[in-house]
Amino acid sequence: MYVVESRGGAIACILLALFFLGTWPAILTLLERRGRLPQHTYLDYTITNLLAAVIIAFTFGEFGHTNDGKPNFLIQLSQNNWPSVLFAMVGGVVLSLGNLSTQYAWAFVGLSVTEVVTSSITVVIGTTLNYFLDDKINKAEILFPGVACFLIAVCLGSAVHASNAKDNKEKLNKLQVSQVGENRSISNGSKTISKNDLEYGSSKPEKAKAGTASFLIELESQRAIKVFGRSTLIGLAMCLFAGICFSLFSPAFNLATNDQWNTLDDGVPHLSVYTAFFYFSCSCFVIAIILNIIFLYHPAFNLPKSSIKAYLNDWEGRGWAFLAGFLCGFGNGLQFMGGQAAGYAAADAVQALPLVSTFWGVLFFGEYRKSSRRTYVLLVGMLSMFIVAVGVLMASSGHRKN
Repeated sequence: MYVVESRGGAIACILLALFFLGTWPAILTLLERRGRLPQHTYLDYTITNLLAAVIIAFTFGEFGHTNDGKPNFLIQLSQNNWPSVLFAMVGGVVLSLGNLSTQYAWAFVGLSVTEVVTSSITVVIGTTLNYFLDDKINKAEILFPGVACFLIAVCLGSAVHASNAKDNKEKLNKLQVSQVGENRSISNGSKTISKNDLEYGSSKPEKAKAGTASFLIELESQRAIKVFGRSTLIGLAMCLFAGICFSLFSPAFNLATNDQWNTLDDGVPHLSVYTAFFYFSCSCFVIAIILNIIFLYHPAFNLPKSSIKAYLNDWEGRGWAFLAGFLCGFGNGLQFMGGQAAGYAAADAVQALPLVSTFWGVLFFGEYRKSSRRTYVLLVGMLSMFIVAVGVLMASSGHRKN
């Protein structure tokens, strides 16, 4: 079994996890904006998410020779370690519920705001719990100022959302659709085009530029979840629920691997990260499959009904969904590997994933394009606080004594 022991190795795992965990939400958001049903996407994602855990268990969990104190993955499957297994499975359940909530929240409040709110709640609650569960191996004088940076970031994130929503409302109010004589000209935000020209093929419509009112309307017509006319409070409520779920999965995993409450019988080794992650991912998979199959036939937010047959025949974007599942699975595994070595509180630095998600949101989705100067100032301030928070939480890394 391979074990990360050095502080440098732990930090490398955490940074790589940060990139993976910040990228997969952007992929799922891309698919929703292209009109693919979230239920189909999440079922695909769930399959490769579990597969990532299996790959990690049979590689890192089986490397090298085993011993009584640190048995390999397959040996631990037959040991009497069910109290720890249950903690790992509880962690998987709350993570699955949190992920399910965020896939709908993205549509209502955007990728960046969703990640900011959920990540900040996770750090404030989850990091505090992990600090005490880990017997304070992280430096409190460094760790909690990092938590404060996340609190400031969430305040700035809320301000960014409010400012950007105001900007979008002004854009839509200024959009004018005019009809001039028989040509019935319309404006698409980039140039005026005659409908007659479109009908006879003499001109092709230009794609609306990101950040324009026409872009917002075009996006709404394509996406799977229709959000115009709906209150953003729905999205923020889902963010709050997801944040609470996310704040509990890491402490539950911590209890599974370190048995701080002494639930195991004498002589039974603690679960390795890889065994715990396997059970964690199995429970996450089961909950996701059950809920998303229910949502196929009883969809939320007026989404169209689907079926198992329709899901199996829907190959549009399936490869991207599979990729998202792999990224999330390996990202979670790396986070836990780093946390076991340097403390799970320090590993919560991966919750700065809005740094990565916002980058993808701006680059690919046109978020914050053509916004006001006030929105840009708040956005830069928010991202700056996340950068500071990552550095501070990394600096608080400790070393777990075996």
